[in-house]
Amino acid sequence: MTTPSGGPWPKLFHVKRSFVFLLALALLLTAGCAPAQPAERTFFAMDTVMTLRLYQGGGEGALKQAEDRVRELEALLSVTGGDSEVYALNHAGAADLSPDTAELLGAALDLCRRTDGALDVSIYPVLRSWGFTTGEYAVPDDETLAALLARVDYAQVKLDGSAAALPEGMEIDLGSVAKGYAGDALAALLRENGVTSALLDLGGNIQTVGSKPDGSPWRVAVRDPAGDGTIGVVEAENQAVVTSGGYERYFEEDGVRYWHILDPKTGRPARNGLASVTVVGASGLVCDGLSTALFVMGLDGALDHWRAHRDFEAVLVSEDGSVTVTAGLEDRFTPADSAGALTVAAP
Repeated sequence: MTTPSGGPWPKLFHVKRSFVFLLALALLLTAGCAPAQPAERTFFAMDTVMTLRLYQGGGEGALKQAEDRVRELEALLSVTGGDSEVYALNHAGAADLSPDTAELLGAALDLCRRTDGALDVSIYPVLRSWGFTTGEYAVPDDETLAALLARVDYAQVKLDGSAAALPEGMEIDLGSVAKGYAGDALAALLRENGVTSALLDLGGNIQTVGSKPDGSPWRVAVRDPAGDGTIGVVEAENQAVVTSGGYERYFEEDGVRYWHILDPKTGRPARNGLASVTVVGASGLVCDGLSTALFVMGLDGALDHWRAHRDFEAVLVSEDGSVTVTAGLEDRFTPADSAGALTVAAP
């Protein structure tokens, strides 16, 4: 028997439901942290609920521009929307892309190379075969997976300026980096509109603009993957905070749990000992992509990647409940009383 959890999966984007939450909690964790009435807008886009809160600068005009920007990106990047550029590329095998889509695809391919394929934008047909894009859950047989994996190889995606091409049978999905790209775009747009303090929740991807109005860092709670509580709080300024884990999107069949984060090498759910990965950094796009890739790598691989690049920090929660934070978060992560053993990884 197949039992789904978390509701139907997105059809527009392969969205990771992030476990950093919540804006209200993030604001209430410290006293006297923000004005009572920020300029605020909530809307549904990229198949998730987004809430933008502006605390200093901007206003309704800036909020409208931000929502319009998200919808513009959604129209370009939807994997199922018949008028999107990603849809056109997948179905025609070639397309001339807009600057946004070309930039995002190029950055996504860079991350695929950087992570040695732990992130692979061409995994989409495999994800679909598990039912994570449709809600029709099933465990694909070995023959089906082998046939689909033969077409999974980000290195075969061609991008020359705005011209993109795919080999026959390949389909891509930029959902693993789309919300991160949107967060970066919104932060830049809001700064151009004079916003100096804002907190953006893009379906769980948290993007901070500046600090809180009192000058202190934003405090973002990270959910405990084993329950409804939190494992701690991360401080962030002008940074993104993005989490991926296997516990919100999954189904169970014959007593086995299958989650949506797939290992591109096997086509099966990544099982490397991690329960969740939270990535903190200046680039929302990089944080978005790495939150998936590091989960696939496992604890040792994730720490090796951090030591090799050092353009992000991470909170890594293992299946046994232990918590590992990278050195840059030692003074910016406060564990909850209920959190497991805490280790600070050395550079």
